[in-house]
Amino acid sequence: MTTHVLSDTGVLTGRSLRHILRSPDTIITTAVTPIALMLLFVFVLGGAISTGSDQSYVDYMLPGILLITIASGIAYTAYRLFLDMQGGIFERFQSMPIARSSVLWAHVLTSLAANLVSVAIVTGVAFILGFRTGASFGAWLAVVGILVLFTLALTWIAVIAGLSAKTIDGASAFSYPLIFLPFISSAFVPTDSMPGPVAWFAENQPVTSIVDTIRALFAGEPVGADIWIALAWLVGILVVAYALAIVRYRRKIS
Repeated sequence: MTTHVLSDTGVLTGRSLRHILRSPDTIITTAVTPIALMLLFVFVLGGAISTGSDQSYVDYMLPGILLITIASGIAYTAYRLFLDMQGGIFERFQSMPIARSSVLWAHVLTSLAANLVSVAIVTGVAFILGFRTGASFGAWLAVVGILVLFTLALTWIAVIAGLSAKTIDGASAFSYPLIFLPFISSAFVPTDSMPGPVAWFAENQPVTSIVDTIRALFAGEPVGADIWIALAWLVGILVVAYALAIVRYRRKIS
């Protein structure tokens, strides 16, 4: 049974990836906005922002830019899932001897692959702009692991949106709040520079702990309790989003 699920998921993931390879503008579009933001902050606004540290501004804000990259990319997952639902693909798959869960997992794994490529492109541009890191190999693995968890958590939220949306615009619009969430965090300025209520929200939302953890890993500094807070948020969101997505999917195909 497990082999059957894995093989079906592999075939359907290959189908989804081929669609992206035929239309690489999806990945390019996902990377363009974060790169534009990075250029804006580094060359226009960075000189006027005090981070309270000796880090260059591109080093300081790259973790937030990477999260924005992923938040932008997962909108396409909801979009592709919505189109499959509207196109009757799911009904055709139900008449075939394939594992039902493999349909959703194919979209999730495609999202993971596409977003990691976008993150790699943005990171490459950051190096060109002057990003430097003393992170060890283990620290890089930790950063990648956190970004993978972040992508999976947001992708399962995208699955819920794709299954629930009534229009194409509605399928992708859910990602807008997720894209803007890093702006109300420690991603671009220290939270202690914000007004009281805004600072409280910024300090207690998931993006701040994730950004602070990645920033510390890149700088080769101790991560402290931030990494456990970040992991708690990511695993919690992932579990809840996955459960809700499965419930919604079963209702949709029943």
